[in-house]
Amino acid sequence: MADSSRKSNRDAPPHDHAAAPGTSAALHGAPGDHGGGNFKEQDRLLPIANVGRIMKRILPPNAKVSKEVKETVQECVSEFISFVTGEASDKCHKEKRKTVNGDDICWALGTLGFDDYAAPMNRYLQKYREIEGDRAAVRGGGGASSAGDDSRDHVAPDRSN
Repeated sequence: MADSSRKSNRDAPPHDHAAAPGTSAALHGAPGDHGGGNFKEQDRLLPIANVGRIMKRILPPNAKVSKEVKETVQECVSEFISFVTGEASDKCHKEKRKTVNGDDICWALGTLGFDDYAAPMNRYLQKYREIEGDRAAVRGGGGASSAGDDSRDHVAPDRSN
């Protein structure tokens, strides 16, 4: 767990959904907010089919999951993503940057007390960047990315299964 100087995920107040324009929290809006240019409730949640598929991967083959459980997990993981992304977005805003990248997400995980997730996520991100660099070299683009290239900011889904 994080030391006492860090924010704890249990002690931290809920993330302020009324965030600055352009931040993840501002784009997603407050839970239940359906008007004024904000996205609809279903747009701020991960697709229920994806949530169910991820749950099935770790449960025994004969396990049944009710719709209510899937919806509860959907809400929780969506809020978790918003919480972490909001922290990363705040960091970028303070640093006068507009793009949240993978390093910012790893930093936010650690800052919020999710150290057990930050280290493996950082290793995954580094491995992803190595693979993408190799792919760029094969395509003839060389291994180095230009200063304006945001390709390192997007992490592809794990397709190992």
